[in-house]
Amino acid sequence: MSDYTPHQQKIIERYYRNRDHLAEQRLAELVSEVYLASGKRLDQLWKQVEASLNKLNLPPSRVEHLMAQRDPELLAGVVKELQAK
Repeated sequence: MSDYTPHQQKIIERYYRNRDHLAEQRLAELVSEVYLASGKRLDQLWKQVEASLNKLNLPPSRVEHLMAQRDPELLAGVVKELQAK
């Protein structure tokens, strides 16, 4: 981190400190996008959902179940559960 200014170092530290919250927020945004999307865009969004779920360290079996169901309501339930923690 010596290549960065002290200001940049603080920004980087805050990013990594809040990474879980950012991933939860992005997943919540994806839920609303999945509800509204269709066609190829929907497939792209589900790939992004899978990546977000993996970033949040959910058990692989749960991620597989959500991806197999591809149900936005189940996904919304996961978001509520994560936000309750």
